[in-house]
Amino acid sequence: SKYSREISRSRRRRSWIWNQFFVIEEYAGPEPVLIGRLHTDMDRGDGRTKYVLRGEGAGSVFVIDEKTGNIHVTKPLDREEKDEYRLIATATDSQTERALEPSSQFIIRVQDINDNPPVFEEGPYSATVPEMANIGTSIIQVTASDADDPTYGNSARLVYTLVQGQPHFSVDAQTGILRTAVPDLDREVQDQYLVVLLAKDMGGHLGGLSGTTTVTVRLTDVNDNPPHFVQSSWLFSVSELALPGAEVGRISATDADLGDNAKLEYTILDGESGDTFNITGRGRDGVMSVCSQLDYESRSSYSFSMEVLNPIVDPRFLRRGPFKDRASIRVAVLDADEPPRFSRTRYRMDVSENCPPACTVGRVSAVDPDTGLTNNIRFSIDPQSDPEALFRITPDTGLITTVTELDREHEQWHNITIIATQREYSSGEHVRLMPQFARLCTQYNVTLKTVICHATPQRVSKVAYNPSQVSRVVVAVETLDLNDNAPELDRQYTTAMCDSASKGQVVQVLRAIDRDEGGNDSTVHFNIPPDSNIALNFSIRESHTASLVLASPLQTLSRFASSSLTLYVPLVLRDGVSGLTSTGTVTVSVCPCLRGGTVCLPQHSSLPSPGLSTAALLAILACVATLLAVSALSLSLRRQKRDALSPLEEDDVRENIITYDDEGGGEADTAAFDITALQSAPHNAPGRHSSRSSLSRSRSGAGPAESNHPGVADFLRLRLAQVTFDPSQPPYDSVQVYGLEGTGSRAGSLSSLDSEGGKDAEKEVWGSGLEDWGPQFQKLPAFNIP
Repeated sequence: SKYSREISRSRRRRSWIWNQFFVIEEYAGPEPVLIGRLHTDMDRGDGRTKYVLRGEGAGSVFVIDEKTGNIHVTKPLDREEKDEYRLIATATDSQTERALEPSSQFIIRVQDINDNPPVFEEGPYSATVPEMANIGTSIIQVTASDADDPTYGNSARLVYTLVQGQPHFSVDAQTGILRTAVPDLDREVQDQYLVVLLAKDMGGHLGGLSGTTTVTVRLTDVNDNPPHFVQSSWLFSVSELALPGAEVGRISATDADLGDNAKLEYTILDGESGDTFNITGRGRDGVMSVCSQLDYESRSSYSFSMEVLNPIVDPRFLRRGPFKDRASIRVAVLDADEPPRFSRTRYRMDVSENCPPACTVGRVSAVDPDTGLTNNIRFSIDPQSDPEALFRITPDTGLITTVTELDREHEQWHNITIIATQREYSSGEHVRLMPQFARLCTQYNVTLKTVICHATPQRVSKVAYNPSQVSRVVVAVETLDLNDNAPELDRQYTTAMCDSASKGQVVQVLRAIDRDEGGNDSTVHFNIPPDSNIALNFSIRESHTASLVLASPLQTLSRFASSSLTLYVPLVLRDGVSGLTSTGTVTVSVCPCLRGGTVCLPQHSSLPSPGLSTAALLAILACVATLLAVSALSLSLRRQKRDALSPLEEDDVRENIITYDDEGGGEADTAAFDITALQSAPHNAPGRHSSRSSLSRSRSGAGPAESNHPGVADFLRLRLAQVTFDPSQPPYDSVQVYGLEGTGSRAGSLSSLDSEGGKDAEKEVWGSGLEDWGPQFQKLPAFNIP
């Protein structure tokens, strides 16, 4: 056992002898390349030792000589594809196949060579940098990769250099960071650069492999350029008739920057423009417009300065100068044929009411702005503003007068529109002009106005006229008040009082109104005409208010009077200031009251109550009539429904009766109607039992026509009525004939129900016979019916 353990320990000792195995990648030759040899000290050199190789690439990539243990590689290897191979070697006795040594694992490493160039996997690159950036501003970092072994030699040691891009850019040789190399990269000169970078392995030494990439560098804008006007002076012209907001012209300025850095603000500097013009920016242009009305005759031109500037300024570039520019502007106002111009934009005048025509209201005036003349203006009133034609205007002078008396209480304000039109002159007519118009004679020819200048420069003849040159102005005329209205009662007074009222009792408080301006503030006096009989019973009491009071007691009325007593109290109202008077009436109803009471007693009358009018009575009667009609209709429908349910109306019974169509030769004719049809109705026919019982009751009591239940006679009468009034029913003549035969006869009918041929059947149905029913069913003498 001890020997065995020692043997075991000795066999664990490695007896293999070999060198470190390496193979250079990409190495190839005409024959397999020897890379090493396996040997064990158990090999005694007698040729019995056999070497076996197993593992990765054994037999294909690597082969072994079984006798010598030499290992050869059969093809070129790529370290970047696989950098080591793990193999298992075994030494056995070729005769006994017994292992001489335990199997042992060893590694064959592929030795790297510089066979892979650097690669920029993320290229080409694109980057931005602000223009005018400082030297050394970082732009972008580029990175290349090398598949060679970085731990062996310098095959993967990279160095970055610039191939293209000097002198504007530089690159860090170790990190690959691209930076600016000059401080004056100007976007306005060149906004984009293409930089070529190179990465070389072997530390940049000779024999190294390299790879390249490109970086597109774009310069972003900064506000490093001030704005400039396209030209230093601008000249514009505008008509004097241009309305506020009308465009005068456009001013242009340039700025080499972009976006917000190129925004422009235009400003009109203090000068002759005042508030006449305004300018607003629109893109790169400044649009100048009119702010207020122009007048060639007052001012024919304006001169001022305009400034343009950047609202956003970069302080770094202020050293380059102010970021603004100035230009001079001149605006010429063109003369135009203007309509007359009123002296005011709106007139306010007044006139007293009741002033007799033609009462002067006021005067309007206008001037021709082109000539300064006032005597060539014609005035008129717009008819639409004065539809009642209350005013008139003198065409030459503009004097406004009234046509009729005005009433302030009817309408206080009148707004009329005055039209001013330049007067038209015929050819050859001469008009004396103002001296300052003489200089305009030649100007009229220039401005295409048809004016003929004569030898005398102060006389001119106009042969053309533009009727569209008119002006309008509103004249507000106030009608002034006169105290021309007497006070009036504010309403119609109707009151009631008891016949037992005592002296001095207030009957009605009175109020007056005065339609004059401030008239309600004046004192109004009330009185009853002394010559009026009613003055004996009533009087006026005036303090803060006026009241109608009872002056003497009235005669007591009968408690059974048919109506109350109505008194009409006349009043005279007088204005305490103007003395104008008016009259009014207070209606007083005197009614009987209980002694000491204040409420009138109800009035007795034989007439219908006044509270119920004729219209109300008619409405009540109409409702009652409608209810009666509805009730009658309902009863009629119920009776028709009950008749429709009668058993005698079944189809089979009706057909048996209908066949009774011909009475033939009279009572002796027994073949005209078969009574057995009535005697033997089908057992399953509805209403058979009802027919028998109905006829039996008729036999024992009243006749068939007087029975309380429907019988044959009732059925026949019903059918007769249906044929008579219902056009949709077929004409059953036998039913009609049968219903009419019994009229006025004691027998009630001429039928052959009592004929000999039908007695047996008759007894079966009716009992002993029809002769027992009374005289109306006795047999009549036979006679022929035509």
